[in-house]
Amino acid sequence: MTRNPAEVRRLVDKLWSYCDVLRDAGVAAIDYVEQLSFILFLKMCDEKQKNALIPMQIFPPHLKISWDYLVALSGDDLESEYQRILRSLGTQPTNLGVVFRKAQNRIQEPALLRKIIKDLIGSETWAVGGDLNGDAYEALLQRSASDVKSGAGQYFTPRPLIHAMVQVMEPRPEDTISDPACGTGGFLLAAIEHIEENFGASLTPEQRGDLSEGRTVHGTELVDSTARLATMNLFLHGVGRENGKPVIDVRDALSSMPTRHASLVLANPPFGKKSSITVVGEDGRAERDDASYSRQDFWVTTTNKQLNFLQHIASLLAKGGRAAVVVPDNVLFEGGVGETIRKRLLREFDVHTLLRLPTGIFYAGGVKANVLFFDRKPANPDKVWTEQLWVYDFRVGEHFTMKQNPLREEHLADFIASYKAGMRSERVESDRFKPFSYAELLERDKTNLDITWLKDPSLENADDGVPPEVIAAEIVEDLQAALEEFQAVADALAERAAQRA
Repeated sequence: MTRNPAEVRRLVDKLWSYCDVLRDAGVAAIDYVEQLSFILFLKMCDEKQKNALIPMQIFPPHLKISWDYLVALSGDDLESEYQRILRSLGTQPTNLGVVFRKAQNRIQEPALLRKIIKDLIGSETWAVGGDLNGDAYEALLQRSASDVKSGAGQYFTPRPLIHAMVQVMEPRPEDTISDPACGTGGFLLAAIEHIEENFGASLTPEQRGDLSEGRTVHGTELVDSTARLATMNLFLHGVGRENGKPVIDVRDALSSMPTRHASLVLANPPFGKKSSITVVGEDGRAERDDASYSRQDFWVTTTNKQLNFLQHIASLLAKGGRAAVVVPDNVLFEGGVGETIRKRLLREFDVHTLLRLPTGIFYAGGVKANVLFFDRKPANPDKVWTEQLWVYDFRVGEHFTMKQNPLREEHLADFIASYKAGMRSERVESDRFKPFSYAELLERDKTNLDITWLKDPSLENADDGVPPEVIAAEIVEDLQAALEEFQAVADALAERAAQRA
């Protein structure tokens, strides 16, 4: 795929140019991207409907939606018509409905809304932009994820990690690919890109259609606003059809058994141990009740969200399917139901690889996470499918920060080479990569998979440890993040006080 970094930067800078203006009006960075998405999608659809060669009817005629009419309006008339469009499109049972589901206009100043519609979005061509516009939108999402106040980072997995996971999992044209906690769709897009780059010349017309129509991939996302960002991200990369079946389901993936299975699951489920439901009482106070999921396909019932996602992904995999899942450390060592799940997983699946990740690579600070790789095997009560778990320790001695020393593609090159995708029998033990037999794993207390053998030099000898400039940069980033979070709290309190006044 051809990339034009300079043109991508131009588009991103242009799209971002109104962010500070809207932030002053109380619109967070991720909300700004959402607001852009509504207008951008309307413009894309208008361009496709006006295509001289192959015009497409996208907006239902009875809704009487016109971009030209919208651009010609101003003031209260513009705001009223725009609100009508958002409401009417949100009722559609298609990808259109996912993008506009529960959509609200947060750009309260009509003059500013008109500038964004006419000058910012209206001055570019979007429907035929291909990878350029998709890359620009992806970069825009990444900028918004770095905004601490918005909390958007929880939906954004570092792209070097996504690319490494996809590269070793080797998605194929015949795969059905699922992400049950898809966020902004990074895994799904990376999988499609891998297929196109490695199998593009040999794809059949049917396979090309499956890719472009969004039948190859499927995502689930609980949060409406995030699901619409994922859908837009896919659209701008040429995946999915406006009036087609939704590529992203907006629901709680854990609430029911899978209705369709996948041959490949790539996922970074949300961090946080407990699932919960927020209930607002008659007094206006919000209370959170721990939620457990009683499902026949689950091995155990628990309120631990991460353990539930692990069980869900195990159930989601088709026979012969494979999974790569980001999990926090507690999934590897928690006792009780955690031990039960690990033992069942080791026995009934081939749990073959564990990548221990360093801190400082996620937007949520202090996260200690791993990637667990496992394959589904045929049901056989007399067979233990995990023979060896290979552990790659990429944590000890590695120090990253989001700004000063971010994770890059080359940092995971040795893991990719050591993984030996498609040739696991040829793996070679190294200082960072070691195998542990099934018997060794069972002998560990609570079948603890949080395995490490390397010693961090920074703990042994300060002179050989982390460079002082890296430590200083980490401290600065932590303090800046803390200040931004305190500022967000102060702003919220001030806004609440103003509303009471």
